[in-house]
Amino acid sequence: METTSSTAVSPEPRTLRRRFRWRLAVAALAVAALGTAAAVSLPDDPPETASPAYGQDDLLRDTEALEALGITGVQARVTTATGPDLVAASGTAELGTDRPVDPDGYFRIASTGKALVATAVLQLVDAGELGLDDTVDEWLPGMVVGNGNDGTLITVRHLLQHTSGIHDDLPGFADHQDYLEHRYDVYTSEQVVARAMALQPDFAPGTGWSYCNTCYVLLTMIIEEATGAPWHQAVEEGVLQPLGLDHTYLPGDDPTLRTPHANSYEFYPTGERLDVTEVIIPDPGGYISTTADVNRFFRALLGGELLSEPMLAAMQDTVPVSEEFQTYWPDAGYGLGLMSRPLSCGGVYWSHEGGDTGYITLNGATADGGRAVTVSMTTALAGSPDHFLLQEQTASALVDHALCGSAGDEQEE
Repeated sequence: METTSSTAVSPEPRTLRRRFRWRLAVAALAVAALGTAAAVSLPDDPPETASPAYGQDDLLRDTEALEALGITGVQARVTTATGPDLVAASGTAELGTDRPVDPDGYFRIASTGKALVATAVLQLVDAGELGLDDTVDEWLPGMVVGNGNDGTLITVRHLLQHTSGIHDDLPGFADHQDYLEHRYDVYTSEQVVARAMALQPDFAPGTGWSYCNTCYVLLTMIIEEATGAPWHQAVEEGVLQPLGLDHTYLPGDDPTLRTPHANSYEFYPTGERLDVTEVIIPDPGGYISTTADVNRFFRALLGGELLSEPMLAAMQDTVPVSEEFQTYWPDAGYGLGLMSRPLSCGGVYWSHEGGDTGYITLNGATADGGRAVTVSMTTALAGSPDHFLLQEQTASALVDHALCGSAGDEQEE
């Protein structure tokens, strides 16, 4: 497993404000411009009683529907308990070439890594080394303080569930020039947290829900205090190594990805599609993986291979996401680093999507882990709120189609 440690530079405050990017961290801004967004058209919904015959042609159809939106490249994989994986790819791996997207290619999973971090935290809780109701201040005295932020009131559970009230101010690069100037900047966890502490919280701990990248930075710091080792070691030893996820790694200060990979692109409001493949992502959002590894992880997690039964139940104890995020995740519930979403054929699936600098991934697994799907896209349609939402909805439809192609008894009410 390859990991490297980041060497910090001292960023200007404006750089730090722009630097920590996760696409749904700015979703509320898009929602404000979008309004209700109910008029956006979608591909046909799957039938209420899903056919068990979802196959290779169906998966290719759904990947091509994403490409048709203007996405440069798409790869998708469906994994079941029996039989070979379904894999499909569409588009090109690099603009100006005919290089195909490799269905086994690497991509940045961004906030899907939150599920890895959360699993490592809950394994420590299972082992009695950490408590869900431990406060941040017990582990990181004086770290969360100022402007109404109070680490004595925020618990590990709050951090995991995005109910801490800590306010993120972490938009993406302002424009392509900003990306070119700052894509190789590196920041310490302390610097990221300090930026959040300069802002007033959104609400008192436990009284609301607000997506919080900074909370997962704090969780990695707590892991290090609890284990006396780098935080990613807990993920490697507790998740990646036991499952044989040899294609999931942290690149550290290396801004590139292993080969094969498709280049990533982003539409800016100017309408330009720009290559944003090379970048250094702040931990813990830097993980790079493959569709096979992501499916293996979610199937193992939901199948009870990584956590005790009570701890998995705690992970799946959800609260509703905020009204703004309901636009992107209708009727979603957020647990401890794991999200539930309804299936058109009944019941729910479990997932954690992510996206950064052009790489967007959606995923999901049935309640028993029997069936999983991951779709990776290499273009973020962030030029307008309408396009942003349509990409999310079309990819969500692929996940729903793939999971509803399984036997109905795999779902859970």
